[in-house]
Amino acid sequence: MSRNLCLTRQCLGLVTRIECAIRPLAGDTGMWTLLFAAGMAGEQPSAIKAQGPFRGPVVAESILDTIVESLTLHGYELADDPQIWCLHLQAQLREINGGRYRNLSGPEFRPEH
Repeated sequence: MSRNLCLTRQCLGLVTRIECAIRPLAGDTGMWTLLFAAGMAGEQPSAIKAQGPFRGPVVAESILDTIVESLTLHGYELADDPQIWCLHLQAQLREINGGRYRNLSGPEFRPEH
């Protein structure tokens, strides 16, 4: 399965969109995360979420496969649309990675010891 997906669902003339991405976390730890942006097509996303971390891309892809299966049961379809919210997902990833490094740079983190 791709590491970038777009799903859409049409209901009452409105199109709901969910973009998904699998990305490695910073620090070369082998940890990966799933990123999701959801909202109405043609607008800014109304929700941005992350799940994980997961040990390796294969585990993250497996979780994403399960999520996509569930969404398709609820009327979503895979779309070949280009990702339009990739900057939102990148900002979420930066926030996640920034939080991880803030925790490592605190007074309790002393790499020289």
